[in-house]
Amino acid sequence: MSPPRALVLAGFGINCQEETAAAWNMAGAQARVVHMNDLLQGHVSLRDFQVFTLPGGFSFGDDLGSGKVLANKFRFQRMPSGGTLESELRFHVERGGYVLGICNGFQALVKMGLLPGLEPGGQQATLTHNLSGRFEDRWVHCKVDPATHSPFLRGLDMLHLPVRHAEGRLLLRDESTRRAVLEQHLCCMEYCDAGGVSTRTYPANPNGSQLNCAALCDPSGRILGMMPHPEAFLSLYNHPDWPSLKRANPHISQDGQGLVIFRNLVANLEGSTRRPPRSSQH
Repeated sequence: MSPPRALVLAGFGINCQEETAAAWNMAGAQARVVHMNDLLQGHVSLRDFQVFTLPGGFSFGDDLGSGKVLANKFRFQRMPSGGTLESELRFHVERGGYVLGICNGFQALVKMGLLPGLEPGGQQATLTHNLSGRFEDRWVHCKVDPATHSPFLRGLDMLHLPVRHAEGRLLLRDESTRRAVLEQHLCCMEYCDAGGVSTRTYPANPNGSQLNCAALCDPSGRILGMMPHPEAFLSLYNHPDWPSLKRANPHISQDGQGLVIFRNLVANLEGSTRRPPRSSQH
């Protein structure tokens, strides 16, 4: 059986495509980096892939708000078929495909209206300026909602991942949206302290997101957006304090915690029953 195929978007200021493609390849998928123009002009079809990935970066310089111009190209630029990339993405999910947006990619998914995905069309949330008023570039602790139905996060508990963003604060449109997100467990990962307690307190929460949200999925579980960068933690040796982790646990996995997110989805696509062990890096 051929490995699942993952499309990794590139172009217009996206700059994390190579490490994101490496993550999919290391996880057992077959990744292909594709410039957005090749999709828009019909040279490459999303229908040939099981996973669509919007990596991190600074698409269009974030000049009109992070991810906004990228989202508008998805929503409004017509392809030779007459449709849009947004409509292709929606069809991709309807036919059983998956979407992962990381940092800038998360911002674009929110501004397209694909997340939290409570209603067709229209923006239900935004990702805006950090309450700190600065670009945050460091590692944070996150805890996964055990009730999430996102296969990307299956079996995970706590993660330690890097963030690097200036506009990561999630704001939901209104109280009814907030209730729906909570009731459906769409806030699938929260910022927490080192003990695993969810918090909105800075600096453990780097941006002040409502619900302490670090990741959001849609009701199907097939679309996941997250602010931390899992593709930046593919090996234990990516961690800034790997020597201490190694001394504390000589048998610790050489894999980074971020890699497990990609492996989860590949295992799900392959119909495997194997589950990665819970993290032991804390």
